[in-house]
Amino acid sequence: MIKIIADTTCGLPLDVLRQAGIEVLPQIITFGNETFRDDTEMDTESFLTKLRASKTLPGTAAPPPALYTPIFEQILAAGDTAFVITPSTKVSGTFRSATVAASEFHTDKIHILDSNTIAGGLGSLVLAAHKWVNAGLTIDELKENVEEMASRERLFFLAPTLEYLYRGGRIGGASKLFGTLLQIVPILTIKQGQVDTFDKVRTLKQAVRTIIDLTAEYCKDNPEPYLTVSQCDSEPLLSQVSQELSAATGILDIPQYTVPPAIVVHVGPGLIETSCFIARS
Repeated sequence: MIKIIADTTCGLPLDVLRQAGIEVLPQIITFGNETFRDDTEMDTESFLTKLRASKTLPGTAAPPPALYTPIFEQILAAGDTAFVITPSTKVSGTFRSATVAASEFHTDKIHILDSNTIAGGLGSLVLAAHKWVNAGLTIDELKENVEEMASRERLFFLAPTLEYLYRGGRIGGASKLFGTLLQIVPILTIKQGQVDTFDKVRTLKQAVRTIIDLTAEYCKDNPEPYLTVSQCDSEPLLSQVSQELSAATGILDIPQYTVPPAIVVHVGPGLIETSCFIARS
């Protein structure tokens, strides 16, 4: 049996992951000398309350290798294979933590894959992998399928400011925008695993319209778009984007996620994000 291991940056509700039998690791949130797991000790709502009261920006850390060790031990003891799907190595140290933990076991039954994405798209990859495990794919087939699917993702997001990305060092190719944002609303994406600029427009309304139109076009005549919409502290936009995408695509039940604290630390409140996967050519 193949056991999937994810972490909170996939954005999937914890109860959904646990009901599916998917192991989930926390990211670590730091406020000064205080640390919190973002699976059991802090959710997005409590994080936002603490963020607004804090005089300094918080930080994050990947799950330490020690958190992976007992999970790997349990999986191997049952004769199963571990498959860890991590956020992009260019925005998180999670891949490295899992790799360090796996190196203690000297086995070929622990596999770790860099998804090159994060949030809604990562959640879609995790759920697709779970479906393929249940369909009986081998570990090599599973890895190939996840990598192929990841290459087809189209992700767009809006952040009210680049300050969080800049201070957290996650700004990637979008750094060229910093300092030139007067009367510009950047539409951001993930390119080769890091944050990059997709387009620049003049108003938030125009940016939202662009994201909706692009995402709807990618979902057109697409049997498995795995469309998701994610947000943080931007429920009105979530409702607008979801409703307009449903009307444009005919997809009535678009999964809506609240991004976890570890993502909000680096993007800030007010985030709206869409993720889908284009059809195979």
